[in-house]
Amino acid sequence: MKKILLVTALAFGVTAAQAADIVDTAVSAGTFQTLVAAVKQADLVATLKGPGPFTVFAPSDEAFAKVPKEQLDALLMDKARLVQVLTYHVVPSQVMAKDVKAGPVPTVQGQPLTVATQGGVSVDQAKVVKTDIVASNGVIHVIDRVLMPR
Repeated sequence: MKKILLVTALAFGVTAAQAADIVDTAVSAGTFQTLVAAVKQADLVATLKGPGPFTVFAPSDEAFAKVPKEQLDALLMDKARLVQVLTYHVVPSQVMAKDVKAGPVPTVQGQPLTVATQGGVSVDQAKVVKTDIVASNGVIHVIDRVLMPR
């Protein structure tokens, strides 16, 4: 009986862990506090908790720290611009690292990202530093700087 309960508990734990959406996955990672705060400020939480699938090129807290404070504060105060910047980081499909190809990739924002694969993967010259953080509605790839649409 104990064995059955343990197996059931483990199976439920795995299912619960796999069920986290993009937002909850980012929150639990602990390295996307600024990104999560920006997503909340832009009222994009419901969208990124939606069915997807999404690929999010997620700037880490270290990436956001590279943005001058005045520029970041201004961005966080300008909701329309913030939505444009954040949705530029989101591809409206799930793209795993093994499926990445060089070239333009459409974003939710409307302007394409440019993916390069020479010397590692980069997106608009931001280096992809960690890949395939799987969520129930997509995948997160960590990048080393904040992308700004042109």
